[in-house]
Amino acid sequence: MERIIVRSERIYEGKVFRLMKETVILENGVTTDMEIIRHPGAAAIVPILDDERFILIRQYRHAVGCFMWEIPAGTVNQNETPIMCAQRELTEETGYSSDRCHKLSEIIPVPGYSNEHIDLYIATNLTASAQNLNVDEVIKIHTVRLSDALAMIYAGEIQDGKTICGLLLAMNWLSTR
Repeated sequence: MERIIVRSERIYEGKVFRLMKETVILENGVTTDMEIIRHPGAAAIVPILDDERFILIRQYRHAVGCFMWEIPAGTVNQNETPIMCAQRELTEETGYSSDRCHKLSEIIPVPGYSNEHIDLYIATNLTASAQNLNVDEVIKIHTVRLSDALAMIYAGEIQDGKTICGLLLAMNWLSTR
């Protein structure tokens, strides 16, 4: 027996996600209430310059009350594919564009309470264009060498899950091409 959703109630609907309360009968027969964030999906991209330096952003994240090291990322808009989202976010957040993007993987960052999927890409052959931040984005751009990015992960300076996954997958991708 698979899980059975007995009841589903929308608690909140925001700009990006919906918060649902669902009564579920689990495979073991237990009935329980669960709060689930339903998310349309996201995409993130690891931009790499020709000299193999990564472009990282420092973005203010109000939920944690500080600036975080991240790779460009955003929510997939309606009628937009994940790769289109990743390329849009690359340009908006960094001021670079790329005609060479390769999918690295897909992650589910918080499966305990959200169905969000994040498609991860790498971008090479970068071309400078114009940064186009949203009004609510406070972002600073930095370039980081591979070895420094890895050291930042191990030192706990980079804590964002999608960024850690993206950088490690990109490092592996670079080593195998």
